[in-house]
Parts: sequence; C-alpha cells; structure tokens
Amino acid sequence: MTQHTEKGLLPAGLQDVLPPLAAHESAVVERLIAAFQAQGYDRVKPPLLEFEEALLTGAGAALAGQTFRLMDPVSQRMMGLRADLTPQVARIAATRLRKAARPLRLCYGGQVLQVRGSQLRPERQFAQVGVELIGAPQETGDAEVALLAIEALSAVGVQELSVDINTPPLVGALARDLGLADAEVAELRAALDRKDSAAVRALSGKHDKLFQALLRTAGPADKALAALTALQLPAAAAAEMQRLAAVVARIRQAAPGARLTVDPVEHRGFEYQTGISFILFAKGVRGELGRGGRYDAAGPNGAAESSTGFTLFMDTVLRALPSPAPARRIFLPAGTAPDEGRRLRAEGWVTVAGLTPAADTAAEARRLGCSHCFADGAVSELKD
Repeated sequence: MTQHTEKGLLPAGLQDVLPPLAAHESAVVERLIAAFQAQGYDRVKPPLLEFEEALLTGAGAALAGQTFRLMDPVSQRMMGLRADLTPQVARIAATRLRKAARPLRLCYGGQVLQVRGSQLRPERQFAQVGVELIGAPQETGDAEVALLAIEALSAVGVQELSVDINTPPLVGALARDLGLADAEVAELRAALDRKDSAAVRALSGKHDKLFQALLRTAGPADKALAALTALQLPAAAAAEMQRLAAVVARIRQAAPGARLTVDPVEHRGFEYQTGISFILFAKGVRGELGRGGRYDAAGPNGAAESSTGFTLFMDTVLRALPSPAPARRIFLPAGTAPDEGRRLRAEGWVTVAGLTPAADTAAEARRLGCSHCFADGAVSELKD
C-alpha cells in the first residue's frame, strides 16, 4: 500500500463528499431550512460537543451507545460528540430559550457522528436537518410536523413519498391494561417489531387473539384504521387509537394526495417516543428519509414539555433526488477585465479564471471542466 493510499483510507462509515455532490447537499439543506423557516421555525446551531451529562439526559439517554466520548483537556470533564441533534435542540429550548413563548418552533441542520452504522445505513457521519415543536401537546402539533416534512421533501423534488405512522406507546398501554409484567412487555415488543407471529403467540398467552389482530392491521392508513376501530381495546389503548385517527384525518384534509400507512405496533427506533410517530420513505430508495414523533423534553422549570418534531437524514434524501444539473462554467482567459467576470456571474455563470496565458484557450477551458469560453467580449460554447 502506497503512502498516498494510506492517507486516503478512511474509517468504516466515513467518506469524503466530492464535487459536485458536496455543493448539491448544501443547496438541498438550505432549501429545506427555508421551507421550515417559511412556517415560523427559527434556526438554531448547537455545538458539535457537549458535556456528557447534558448530552445524554432526557431523550439523549437512548443514544448513549451511539455517542463518541472524550475528555475535555480544559475542564477535565467528559464530553460527547453529538449522535443526534434533537436532544441538543431540546436542551436549548429548556435553557437559553426557556422564557420564549410556547409552542416554540425551532429548526436545525448539521453533521452528526455515530459509533456504528446499520445494515440500511452504514454511514456513521451524515447531515441531519429537522424541526422541533416544543410545548405543543395537541394532535394538531403532530399533524403540523408531519405535513411540514411532506411539504419540504416535495419542495426539493422527492417523488413518491410515503409516511408510515406509528403509535409506540400502544403496546405499553395495552400491556398495562392487560396486567402483563415489564419483562413480558419487552419481549413482546421485540416479537411485534420482528412481525414474528409465532413468538407473539407464545408470549401473549390468552391475549394472543388481540395481538395477532394488531399485527394484521398494518397497512394503508384507511384500511388499518377501520380494522383498529373494530377491535375491542381497553381504555388507554383506545385513547392512543383515537389520537392516531385524529392525526391521520388532519393530514388527509391538508394533503389529500399523501400516501399514508399505519403500523400500530412498530417500536424500533422510537424508544423515547411518547406519542404519534412516523417514518418517511420514498419508493425505490434504500433506507429511511427521516423519522419523527412525540417525546417529552425537559421543560424550563424541570417539568416535562410534550414536544414533537422530525429529523431528515440527508444521505438518504439525496438518494431520492436526481443528480444535480451541471453548473454553467465559463473560462475567462488571463487578462479578462474583472467587470466582465462580475457581469457573467450576475447572469448565473460560474467563472473560472485563467492565471497565466494559454496557447490554446479552448483546450485550457476543457481541461478545467468548462463548457464555454469568453473571448473578445463574447461567450462561445466549446464543441466536442
């Protein structure tokens, strides 16, 4: 292995993003942020590192196993490198913005780093973009963030988007009503997540018929809600279903063309969610475009603030978009007047200036990746 090869080798799950994809990602991020800001979500920018005890409390506790840690040489305290931006935004809301009026609408964009990737997302460093709606306990808030995700992704060009809506608290509420022990609930949740009908039967005992019926309800939203309504659910679980139906109805009203599915027992990745949650997919695209849902954020007076939001994973979002169109690049031979370059840039050209006179201007323009050349006050297209 040569010295240059060794220097170019990166750890698993990390990569260099090269032109033109790096610029494409930045442009898409800014378009998403603009869509969020247009609906009243103000941008915040948390730091890459925080003290461990602040980063891994509340919703952040679920990310402890994915967080890189290091010692701060200044304070001699342990710090964590963020694996997710949501806990940081919740901290900002509870501290720096504790006196701001609720509901508080915040948005963000930045890089995160995780200890390990997954089979669907082997990348360990990627950009996140998202919103948090702090202190909005109503179903109207759940519907608002889901609709904002649909609208923002559609605005940047994602096609055939689908939203899988979940109710992570349902199994716990149902288990409490049925008197199941905590250990039984954990195993049952895992079996339901795997859609393992045999394991569900073995773990649910005399309640098997109900849990099997819940498994079968997963599918298109209208059909799933009809099946759920027909079930005889205990009070707490029935309340979760009513919230689900209310959110779906609001999304349907505002975005009648949205493709909605429901999986009432999905729990994977929603360990800290306390209410309606959702996953975003695009047809034919590997992995999730994003996920969101309701959670409890630490409030300014120590009490929990019921909040909701979503995070988009830019590596997946970019896979759902067409490749960026090549920029209009024009070569300016050495000695071109600066005013000419400014005029061309104002017209939308990317200008590449020659630093030394070239014997063959057209050949030099091609070598530098330009499609056009400026000469004698005129723009000429380079022929193949």
